[in-house]
Amino acid sequence: MKSLLGIAPQEEADGSFRPSKVALRMATSPTTEFSNPHYDKYEGSRSKILVIGTEQKNMTMANGKEFSTGNHPVEMLVPMLHLRKAGFDFEIATPTGAPVVLEMWAFPSEDRHVKALFDEFSDAFANPRSLADVVTNSLDDPQDYAAVYLPGGHGAMLGLPEDKNVDVILRWADENHLFTISICHGPAALLATTIGGQDFLYDGYKMAVFPHSADKQSPKIGYMPGQIPWPLSETLEAAGATMTNKKADNSVCIDRKLLSGASPQAAEPLGKLAAETLLAHAKKNRW
Repeated sequence: MKSLLGIAPQEEADGSFRPSKVALRMATSPTTEFSNPHYDKYEGSRSKILVIGTEQKNMTMANGKEFSTGNHPVEMLVPMLHLRKAGFDFEIATPTGAPVVLEMWAFPSEDRHVKALFDEFSDAFANPRSLADVVTNSLDDPQDYAAVYLPGGHGAMLGLPEDKNVDVILRWADENHLFTISICHGPAALLATTIGGQDFLYDGYKMAVFPHSADKQSPKIGYMPGQIPWPLSETLEAAGATMTNKKADNSVCIDRKLLSGASPQAAEPLGKLAAETLLAHAKKNRW
């Protein structure tokens, strides 16, 4: 019956499941809301943004079935488009240097701006730096960097919250007054700062995050093949964060140097917020 109604998750070659036909119609689009705005480009030395992607594809759900995930392409690429137009460049990294995994079933195939950026960085996505390499060889040069970016997609919940190098990088960014930008499920990586019983680095912070209430509803339309294995927003709240959104909407939030967005709908406003905030900070502080 679910197949007839189009709400059955669709099986992939490796036995994992991507969203149902109905879920894809409801939750994805061949284009994005990227507005291609004009920015006065940053031309200083702190032009790098470290993008921490996931290298894991399959999330094991509570019922044992696997959800085909990764980083959401709209959530990753639309904010990058804004930051690129504002004069910033990107270093792409994953935990071990394995390729970045994207939810290609959500790729906006008719959006020429997204396609162009994806093509430009295709080699970097296929051959990223490892986080260990970043920690060993790049953290002595904080003056080269403006921000760390944690893109969303359920794949951000896989591995990154338990990665000690993510903890080191986030604490380095905080200590050196860099911005941290994240969207949707990307804030899962912030939980790496609790490894070993440490106090949560973002205790007391406000942030926009994909709400667990929405994740709980998604199996009803076949977006996922079962219930998510752990509740992201509730875990962040238990650690001391305060959610500023109740729905999976276009909400964005800035608290100190943490910029966040609630869902794929927030990719455009978060990109604008990130570009404008970094440019204003660079001008004020003469980066």
